[in-house]
Amino acid sequence: MTSELEQQLIGYVSRNREALVGTLSDLVRCPSENTPPTGNEGACQRYLFDALQRSGYEPELYPITDVPGLLSHPVYCAGRDYSNRPNLVARRGGSGGGRSLILSGHIDTVPRGTQNWTADPFSGHVEGNRLYGRGSNDMKAGIASNLFVAQALSALGIQLRGDLSIEAVVDEEFGGVNGTLAGRVAGITADAAIISEPSSLRICAGQRGGRTTHITFHPPGDIVEQVTHFLVALRDFATIRRTTAVHPLYAGCVDPVPVSVTKIFTSPWGNSEPITVPQECKLEIFWQLMPGEQQSAIESQFHAWLDSVLAAAPNLFRRRPSLEFPIRWLPGSAIGPDQPVVRELQSCAAKVLPGPPPVTGIEGPCDLYVFHEFGIPAVLWGACGTNAHGPDESVDLDSVVAATQALLLFVCRWCGVREDRD
Repeated sequence: MTSELEQQLIGYVSRNREALVGTLSDLVRCPSENTPPTGNEGACQRYLFDALQRSGYEPELYPITDVPGLLSHPVYCAGRDYSNRPNLVARRGGSGGGRSLILSGHIDTVPRGTQNWTADPFSGHVEGNRLYGRGSNDMKAGIASNLFVAQALSALGIQLRGDLSIEAVVDEEFGGVNGTLAGRVAGITADAAIISEPSSLRICAGQRGGRTTHITFHPPGDIVEQVTHFLVALRDFATIRRTTAVHPLYAGCVDPVPVSVTKIFTSPWGNSEPITVPQECKLEIFWQLMPGEQQSAIESQFHAWLDSVLAAAPNLFRRRPSLEFPIRWLPGSAIGPDQPVVRELQSCAAKVLPGPPPVTGIEGPCDLYVFHEFGIPAVLWGACGTNAHGPDESVDLDSVVAATQALLLFVCRWCGVREDRD
């Protein structure tokens, strides 16, 4: 790819910034909340379908449960309702001689939630250099970038040598990944993949794994004392977890395998509720793990620790707390920083950033591991944002432009451009 074409691509994104921001705003204004076991991604998927069709593509919306072999696949998680929740894919066939690529992203978001927002969470409004709304950061900015790249290739008349597939999948949040799995089982594979998650302009070649546990404390025994004893002992579990071998992509993390209390619940809050001593308390614990750690070892470690906590206070825990695992086991996964997809994306990004972006691991679980399971080298690449999953979620628009410029450069470099454009 010539430097002249590179400058043309970079300039095209800059000149059409307003269109890119407009697409992102449209997507945020179209709610696509994932509320397991259901979700409402359908309207957003149809928006993408229409936009791709206007750009000369022949996109396809397909119910994921119609994919042969999906429901029996060992990674598939049953119990979700996929009514009006199709996957979307658009393919751009290459002229030959190039490498194939998938641009992927999940169209679902977490719910609005009950925390207070300072503005309508589905406004998609812009203040200065930030666009606000549920999903603006995670990850409709990435979906907008992928769509923009597809539109730019058509508008500029660029014929790629390698095949390009652009997909938007459903049900990634809450450990879903069935939508991502469906694409792979359906045969949508390639020589590499970019998932446009908000990576803060870092190339994330790995993901942490994660385990979510709901623990319910019951009488007999003082519930507050049970919970206090447990929370103090949880520090010991965190210490045990820190003995884990740290993967090189996470070498710079202060706590590579954090153990977090994400929810504590006894009874509804407020003066409309009676004042009572709690008869039950529920805790949500979320702990993360490194690429390479095995589920059996992690589960054994947790249960051995919990047994020791309960055995240390038999009079307090006369009834064993109940355990539930509401979200599937999510493994850690990574590829090496020397992989061509990493090195070439880093080279392209360096042309629009002050220097080469760092190669690291993302802070939490996602669907990256599914691509790795199918032998597809994949990384995360996307913009900078704040408050993902929280109120007043937002994304930095300059970083959206930079992420899109680098992505467009990479698509043309990876897939190759037909010789008469060289």
